[in-house]
Amino acid sequence: MQKRSFLNAALALMGTSALNTPLAAWATAKPQIEVWKTASCGCCHDWITHMETNGFELKVHDVTDAAKNTLRAQLGLAEKYGSCHTALINGYVVEGHVPARDLLRLLKERPKALGLTVPGMTVGSPGMDGPEYKGRKDPYAVLLVQRDGSSTFYHAYP
Repeated sequence: MQKRSFLNAALALMGTSALNTPLAAWATAKPQIEVWKTASCGCCHDWITHMETNGFELKVHDVTDAAKNTLRAQLGLAEKYGSCHTALINGYVVEGHVPARDLLRLLKERPKALGLTVPGMTVGSPGMDGPEYKGRKDPYAVLLVQRDGSSTFYHAYP
């Protein structure tokens, strides 16, 4: 009997808003990405738009290059994997112009890894695919970076 009283009191204190939320709303919550970039970077803005268009919610921080590089190092990502923006999603580091489809796969598979990167700034990757590139698409690879600093190919874009 005491357990039932406790549960009733706890539910009363919580209110009923959470209980009245449809299950579909909980199931369709957007994955949240936190991004650090420089304020003047147009390709970062375009990557953010790509992510939002593909159902992600972003929190963006404009920082200096030095602050971004320091953050990347603190997160354990080697400089050789660097690009123009660094992000975090569900405990994973995301560096550079990683396509949304690869992030969705990462979140589904949940590998034991540091995260994903597209090193450099490859023309044709999301954010580096604007009209100024006139349809040019260079081949690139998304790398899965392990916590020991090694990497493997995660997805190739020929």
